[in-house]
Amino acid sequence: MSQEGRFCKIPLIRLLGAVTTELISSFTSTLESTVSTLYNLRVLVPLLHQTILSTVVSSPMDWQGQKLAEHLMQLMLVSFAVVAFIVGYVLGSFQTMLLIYAAGVVLTSLIIIPNWPFFNRHPLNWLDSSEAEKHPKPQAANSGPKKKASKK
Repeated sequence: MSQEGRFCKIPLIRLLGAVTTELISSFTSTLESTVSTLYNLRVLVPLLHQTILSTVVSSPMDWQGQKLAEHLMQLMLVSFAVVAFIVGYVLGSFQTMLLIYAAGVVLTSLIIIPNWPFFNRHPLNWLDSSEAEKHPKPQAANSGPKKKASKK
C-alpha cells in the first residue's frame, strides 16, 4: 500500500468521526428535550384527565343528545360542503375545495365525537336494582274468552 493512500484515509476517518460525534450530540440533545417534554406531559396528563376527560367521558349521552349530535353533524357537514364548493368554484381550485371540506370534517368531528356535557341535558333515571326486586314483573293479561277450535 502506498503512503499516499494511507494518508488520504486518515483525514476521511477523522471527518467521519467528527460527523458521528456531531450527530450523537445532536441526537442526545434532542433526546433530552423529548424526555423533558414527556416529563412535563406526565405531570399535565393527570390534570387534563381530571378536568376535561372526566367530564367528557364520564356522562353517557342521552337520546335527545344523540338526536342533537346527529342534526348538528348533518348541518355542519352540508354547510362546509356548500362553502367549500362555492370557494373552490370561485377560485377555480379543487385543492382549496378539498382542504376547506377536510377542515370542516375535522372541526365537526371535534365537536360531535366527544361526549360533551351539553349532549346529556336529559339524563335517563334508571330504576335501582334493589327497588326493581321489590316490584313483581308484569304478567301477560288474558283479554276476552278463548276461541274454541271447531271440529269437522
